[in-house]
Amino acid sequence: MSEFDVIVVGGGHAGIEATLVSSRMGCRILLITGKMSSIGMMPCNPSIGGLAKSHLVYELDALGGEMGLAADCCGIQFKTLNLSRGPAVWATRVQCDKKKYSAWMRKVIESAPRVTVLEDTVTGVIVEQNRACGVQTKVHGDILGSTVVLTTGTALRGKEYIGHDDIEGGGDGRPAANDLSNCLMNLGFELTRLKTGTPPRLYRESIDFDKTIEQPGAYPPPFISLLTKLSRTSSQIDSSECSTWNIPMKRLVSDNGGGQFSCFMTHTNPKAHQIIMDHLKDSAMYGGDIQGVGVRYCPSIEDKIVRFKGVDAHHVMLEPEGVEEEDYIYPNGLSNSLPKDVQEEMVHSIEGLEKAIFAKYGYAIEYDGIDARELKGSLESKRIDGLFFGGQVNGTTGYEEAAAQGFMAGANAALKVQQRNPLVLSRQDAYIGVLIDDLITKGTNEPYRMFTSRAERRLILRQDNARYRLYKKAEYLGVSDECVRIQTKSLDQQIHVVLDVLDKKHHGNLTLSALLSRPEMNFCRMIGEIQHKMPDLAAELNQINDEVKQQLEILAKYRGYIEQEEKEAQKQRENDQILIPKWIDYHQIRALRYESREKLSQYQPETLGQASRISGVNPADISILALIIHRGYITK
Repeated sequence: MSEFDVIVVGGGHAGIEATLVSSRMGCRILLITGKMSSIGMMPCNPSIGGLAKSHLVYELDALGGEMGLAADCCGIQFKTLNLSRGPAVWATRVQCDKKKYSAWMRKVIESAPRVTVLEDTVTGVIVEQNRACGVQTKVHGDILGSTVVLTTGTALRGKEYIGHDDIEGGGDGRPAANDLSNCLMNLGFELTRLKTGTPPRLYRESIDFDKTIEQPGAYPPPFISLLTKLSRTSSQIDSSECSTWNIPMKRLVSDNGGGQFSCFMTHTNPKAHQIIMDHLKDSAMYGGDIQGVGVRYCPSIEDKIVRFKGVDAHHVMLEPEGVEEEDYIYPNGLSNSLPKDVQEEMVHSIEGLEKAIFAKYGYAIEYDGIDARELKGSLESKRIDGLFFGGQVNGTTGYEEAAAQGFMAGANAALKVQQRNPLVLSRQDAYIGVLIDDLITKGTNEPYRMFTSRAERRLILRQDNARYRLYKKAEYLGVSDECVRIQTKSLDQQIHVVLDVLDKKHHGNLTLSALLSRPEMNFCRMIGEIQHKMPDLAAELNQINDEVKQQLEILAKYRGYIEQEEKEAQKQRENDQILIPKWIDYHQIRALRYESREKLSQYQPETLGQASRISGVNPADISILALIIHRGYITK
């Protein structure tokens, strides 16, 4: 019998969620991190959420993850983005206190039952009879475990660059994991080099904020976590505690927005751009030092200047990393790999930053990732049983993408130990499903970032309804707070009951649901419209929970579109539920095009739906494959 059920390698955002969910599911966990103080660290921008990313965090929270609650408790500015657009693209963004966020996560890990934390470097995965059964470490030797979850972030052969100077490391003083990279290659994994980076950090008191544009937070603050929201309105949960871990929920921002910190906006200018152009060859990115592909949608300032030569100015958001005077300012938009003296010259050319003092210099980091097409929908390796991967090692970028994958990898590792069916989210059910499906069917040759445009069912995959659409999945795992699940079920029932009433009651020639669907109408105005003719009903509707009112407004205004999307989603779910039998030999199916036989043989999709999304496999191939699966044999 192994000492541990799940061994998690890496204490970043993916590793934290993998550790906590498997612990909450009753497993014995070993978390191995190269640097204990790095657990929960935010090495880049200390913010959670943003466009499409907040969808992942809301879903993670609905399933029982920790990130949303940590953001609420450690947030110093809260905003809802895209409010002028439809609810499908509304997004919450939380600027966090960097040190407090990391401290919160470490405290949660330390308080979690059945969790052992070890500071060491993992040098390899122990594999016997094609099954992962432990890890090799530099200091503590071999450690046995029933499953292994690799959440190595940027550590695999990690190398940091400032100009032409480079050092080995996983970022912010964390050690590189070169031996583990070599082990994965020896096990047959194809590794690729990826690149990301970070801007310099500036001392707050050295910035002239009078020359910048203030960006305040939202009032009241839009909190993320269901537990936060329930603790404010329910006597079932002490508002000073997190009921799951009994950790004080001392939020930095109050319900009325007190305690929020502003961000500030400035811009680059032609002078800054010319400094960068004059020193492009001195940067690691353009000087030939880095071979890995960078993040397309979060480019370095060098990339922006090269790609968008006709643009005279780019936004620079000056974002506080914490509430203390000594905490730094993060100049979002100035990620770079330029030499130190060039960074200073460039920054000092920007309005408001003329006298900025550097606390840290920006750098680029290059690291190894795997081809995620080698993974199942559960994030378990197709190659090695019991070996799971989550986070940047799978080719993604961003805290939210990492946390979502870590949660799913950890949950499925625990389910495997418990001999239960894996939890696989469809792209019709969740943004987490879109993220994982994209990775395992399409792969990526650059760090993957989540966008709403990646989801076909945006109108039914909103952040506001995550708790309802993932309720059954949360019930299956059983790790989210029970009070939250009870409330979710109750609110969902109210939504359906009240919607039925609105469909049946009339105001003039219109049903109340039709009245509510008008562009200028909201729930409060509708109540005002019916006040005189139906006072009792108006009084009852006025008492409804605000969240229920919001859901009813959205359902009324977008019902036709939502119903159409649900129909399309159901068709795709049916394909996603058709398993491809193990006896299928694609090379024997001569009716398939040669490219399709090659791709299907290489990536071994689990379902017909996955097969349909592999690049190079067309609808005719899927029809042929569906016929063979239905028939049960391949014609010789």
